[in-house]
Amino acid sequence: MNKTENKQLQEIVSQQEYPLLFATISGAHLYGFPSPDSDYDLRGVHILPIAEVIGLNSPRETIEISRLEENIELDLVTHDIKKFFGLLLKRNGYVLEQLYSPLIVYTTPEHEELKAIASSCITKHHVYHYLGFAQTQWRLFSKENSPRVKPLLYVYRVLLTGIHLMQTGQIEANLVKLNQQFQLPYIPELIDRKLQGKEKSTLTNTDIDFHEREYLRLCQTLESASQSSNLPENPAAKQILHDLLVRVRIRYGKI
Repeated sequence: MNKTENKQLQEIVSQQEYPLLFATISGAHLYGFPSPDSDYDLRGVHILPIAEVIGLNSPRETIEISRLEENIELDLVTHDIKKFFGLLLKRNGYVLEQLYSPLIVYTTPEHEELKAIASSCITKHHVYHYLGFAQTQWRLFSKENSPRVKPLLYVYRVLLTGIHLMQTGQIEANLVKLNQQFQLPYIPELIDRKLQGKEKSTLTNTDIDFHEREYLRLCQTLESASQSSNLPENPAAKQILHDLLVRVRIRYGKI
């Protein structure tokens, strides 16, 4: 666990309207290839007051804030605890990556408790999240007039995270760390090109042909990893999540 020492991010999080269960950093910083001008993608869980949950008004299940704070471009998205728990019970890789991000801006004892519980929410059907996300990223990449390194890195990050999850049952979203396992020789060069700036960040037709073959190969590897995975078919933590939800709502969600 790496609790960030960025005081500015901590201050922004502390100003939120509702109590938070946790807030972590996602996006390029989590994936291991932030540029100097990369914005900060903060993700987390807020806890609505009981009155807002049981009343007639529609609860604020998701809160999104985008702003420029001094020299930091910030994108903050939080879900109410009930919505987040519901997403954990589906094949949603986004919320798992947010929950297990080691780049922690704010945490609580219940955050640690939730991480222990959520391992029982991981199933072999999460493969569909990672295959679908990779396919979307590849389509975006291949449609660009001058294909850039950044979306290609997202393709590889997603595929390697998915393969690693199917093989180990553990979330790892950092491409640099993932490549210590997979040893793809072109990954360090792509990351370096992204970090060098725009003049190094586009690819030639020859590059694209090679990466399309790699993309298809890794998609097949991900599908095979799912078929041989020891992960369960269904999540097994619904009742435990229910109990935690009730306890947290009562403790933090004052009327």
